[in-house]
Amino acid sequence: MNPSRWRTVDILTCAVLAVAFSVVFWAWNFVWAALSPALSFYPPLAAVVYGLWLIPAVLAPLIVRKAGAGIFTEGLAALMSLLLGSPYGMTVIYQGLLQGLGGELPFAAGRYRRFGNATALAAGALAGVAGTLWDVFYWYPDADLWAFKVPYVAIAAASSAIVAGLGSKGLVKAMLPTGVLDRFPAGRERQRI
Repeated sequence: MNPSRWRTVDILTCAVLAVAFSVVFWAWNFVWAALSPALSFYPPLAAVVYGLWLIPAVLAPLIVRKAGAGIFTEGLAALMSLLLGSPYGMTVIYQGLLQGLGGELPFAAGRYRRFGNATALAAGALAGVAGTLWDVFYWYPDADLWAFKVPYVAIAAASSAIVAGLGSKGLVKAMLPTGVLDRFPAGRERQRI
């Protein structure tokens, strides 16, 4: 399979994932707003829930295995999140594209031929780093480097590696037996009975 050639089913699958996760993002904004005050004793700890926003950046490349799938899906999910009423305004689009790029890099480094746990973990972590670097420069420019910025990015990277990285691998594994992924390279990995 040519990793740069997209089929209609690839585009539609990424678009459906983006729309579905934009609704999840919209709801997750409320969770973030509710948890942030509860974690105010150590503000960087709020980044522990960051990984959910990054699942499309990892899940789409794991399924369709095409160059740009993470950027397209995460960016479109961010746009749809904006249309649903994201409290972050237009910046959510830029951040979504940046998160998608972070998630895309490990797949690109493997030339879209490596889709194991290590690649998924790296994709989740880099998407988390990309997203939180945007945060610390745009939303928290005056925060202390060592007291807030570095721990915030590190906590988000670890959380994102687990939630977005391994979580996306888990979602793919859960979908494999259903046959829903049979039209994709990921679906060809399932064991036939």
